[in-house]
Amino acid sequence: MRLFIFDVGGVIAENTNVVPSICNFLGISKDEFLDSAEMENIIALQTGRLTAEEFVYMFSRKLGRPVPGNIWEMFFKPEPIEETVEIIKQLRRKHRVIAGTNTIEPHFKVHTLRGDYDIFDKVYASHIIGFAKPDIEFYSHILEKEFCMPEETFFTDDTARNVEAAAKTGMNAFHFTESATLREKLREYL
Repeated sequence: MRLFIFDVGGVIAENTNVVPSICNFLGISKDEFLDSAEMENIIALQTGRLTAEEFVYMFSRKLGRPVPGNIWEMFFKPEPIEETVEIIKQLRRKHRVIAGTNTIEPHFKVHTLRGDYDIFDKVYASHIIGFAKPDIEFYSHILEKEFCMPEETFFTDDTARNVEAAAKTGMNAFHFTESATLREKLREYL
């Protein structure tokens, strides 16, 4: 393997889903959140076509009441998954290891300020590159920028549809559930 690609939320960091906390804070159900947020706006936020401020403005209007402008940061308190972080540090001694993550600008800032991305050689964030998983363009963009063939690449993510999409490109794709099984799987490629 020439390239190892790791998802961030759910693979190297847990406690990254802020939607339940936002719903609790606003006193709404997840369905109400999704209805007011609108899936196309969430995707636009993840792919950088909408700023967090624009998203909150539209979300507030649809919800029919004001929402704090920093709603995405208020509850974002990621915790490192230490065993996965250690796997990445070991891999980087001999291999190129990058992050391929669906994220939004406020969360990217938090991870950057905390140094969470320092374990990677490079980070490909959806809101910067303009594509989000499971869009095939997300994977193609990374492979092109890394000058790497899919079969030379190992990809892991905790979301099954993202793993399936990576496998369709020809990548060696692994559905992450825990660090111990990831370590076992990586032994096959090292």
